[in-house]
Amino acid sequence: MKIVILDGYTLNPGDLNWAPLRALGELIIYDRSASDEIVERAKDADIVLVNKVILNENTITHLPKLRYVGVMATGYNNVDVATAKARGITVTNVKAYGPASVAQHTFGLLLAITNHLELHSQSVFNGEWVASPDFCYWKTPLTELAGKTMGLIGLGDIGSHVARIAQAFDMNVIAYRKNPVQTKDSSIEMVSLEDVFRKSDVISLHCPLTDETRELINRDRLSWMKSNALLLNTGRGPLINEEDLAEALKKNVIAGAGLDVLSSEPPAATNPLLSAPNCIITPHIAWASFEARKRLLQMVADNLKAFERGEPISVVS
Repeated sequence: MKIVILDGYTLNPGDLNWAPLRALGELIIYDRSASDEIVERAKDADIVLVNKVILNENTITHLPKLRYVGVMATGYNNVDVATAKARGITVTNVKAYGPASVAQHTFGLLLAITNHLELHSQSVFNGEWVASPDFCYWKTPLTELAGKTMGLIGLGDIGSHVARIAQAFDMNVIAYRKNPVQTKDSSIEMVSLEDVFRKSDVISLHCPLTDETRELINRDRLSWMKSNALLLNTGRGPLINEEDLAEALKKNVIAGAGLDVLSSEPPAATNPLLSAPNCIITPHIAWASFEARKRLLQMVADNLKAFERGEPISVVS
């Protein structure tokens, strides 16, 4: 069995061991693959593993030996699943490998905004504390989370983890989810989508990207938010209309935003959020803790082993 990984670097830049996959067949690993390299590299592959490399209809039809596509992530919109299914190719993804890591990063963004950690640390290293006439100082107002309302849009594995952390900070938690199965946690108040926007001091996005949720955050909904509210996104970039959010930040419609994802990654230099005030952006790393990536690699191997046994799991095709 020939296994080809087309973009292995983000999962394993060298700190993990590919052994779980090497044990399953002949393994060829490419750190990155341009669109015009895919067919040549994967033309003899039985198995193709990808993270963000796009496998469209044309590419898939030019891979005659392909039996299985393993997406090394939760999102699989980079694979033409309909074409794969029509050709009898199984497509799988990996879920729930990193809820703790993403939730941790969500609060990392939140604390960076409320406590302005980087600003104050840099101030100290710039000599301002040494020169201060007082034993302490702060360069901007600091915000306490206790008693504030955390509004969650999406309450799956990650959203539920964020809720528990918010409660540990003595925050009130409200949530909206489209799924009719609500929550058994009586400490979380389920509300309408509009109520999340109007009542929350912090809104955190943990919903999938669908036609319905694309640009869920737009000018109208931003106008519903409190002027001191914060917006967090560790989900998918296109959940936000970036022009509208940048405008809202510039006009102080909301107080700030913490983002780990953007609509295009890497972003164009012209992305309006790169110059927006009170906006913290990290390069899509909420998922990327060592522990989460190690689990992900093992789950990719487990999916492939299940497929080879004729009992495929995590199938999305």
